[in-house]
Amino acid sequence: MSEGDRHEASTRTFLACAAEVARPLDLEAAADVPEDRRARHLAGAARRTLLERATLPEKFFDPLMAAAVYDPDPSFCRWFVEPALYAFGRRRVMTALLGYLRTGTAAHLPLRADRSPAYAPSGSRDPALDGVDDVVDQWRKSSSTQQRDHRASASPDQA
Repeated sequence: MSEGDRHEASTRTFLACAAEVARPLDLEAAADVPEDRRARHLAGAARRTLLERATLPEKFFDPLMAAAVYDPDPSFCRWFVEPALYAFGRRRVMTALLGYLRTGTAAHLPLRADRSPAYAPSGSRDPALDGVDDVVDQWRKSSSTQQRDHRASASPDQA
C-alpha cells in the first residue's frame, strides 16, 4: 500500500470515528465542508458540545476512544480524550488507551511528500528513522518496571 493509499485510509477511518461521535449529538450535517476537512469539522463541533455536558451516556465511550486513537494528527486527540476523562474518569480512559497500545491499531501519523521534500520519491530520508517497534518494546518494559515499583512501594513493608 502506498503512502497516499495509507493516508486516504487513515482519513476515512478517522472520518468514520468522528462521525460516530457526532451522530448522537445530531452534528452529522457537514455536507458543505470539503471532504478533506470534514472529520476535523465534526471533531471540533463535537468537542464543544461534549465539553458543555456534565455527564455523557455510555454510548459515547467507545467512539470517543476510537476517535482519539485514530486521529491522524496526535495533537488533536485531546479533543476526544478530555470529554471522556470528565465523563468516565481517568482509570477507564487510561485502561482503554492501554488496550489500544497493547493490541495496536491501523492508525499512524501519515508522512506526506507534500509536507516535506524528504518524503518525496527523490527524497533522501532513511526509512530506519521511522521504525518504532523497539521504542514500543522499551515503553512496555518501562511501563512494567514502573508498575512493579509502584506495587512494591504501595505494599506494607514486611521487614
